[in-house]
Amino acid sequence: MGVRRAAKAISEFLMETVGEAVAELVLTLLACALLAGLTLIVYLSWSFSPRLTVAGAGLFSLFLAHGAWRFFRDPAKGRRRRGLAAVPTAVFTLTAATGVFLLLYGTGCGCL
Repeated sequence: MGVRRAAKAISEFLMETVGEAVAELVLTLLACALLAGLTLIVYLSWSFSPRLTVAGAGLFSLFLAHGAWRFFRDPAKGRRRRGLAAVPTAVFTLTAATGVFLLLYGTGCGCL
């Protein structure tokens, strides 16, 4: 009885370890693909028009700053973010989450 329990515990441990290693590999590959895609977008945009690239980056930065301001600002009593007002906040949240994801998993990418 004790041998079966030990074998089951060892097999569960090995399955969990292999599962974590595979999940880590998948997340790292996803981060590398995302980083490569973002780099390709910037390269193609810059080769098309550097001025439009800088202007677009500036406008996107303003949009993100507005989203951050709405995210961290205390909403007025009885008012919630709805409709179009929620878009900058959602884009800011998605961009921040993507940045954290790339910071955690993109550093393990061998392409850097």
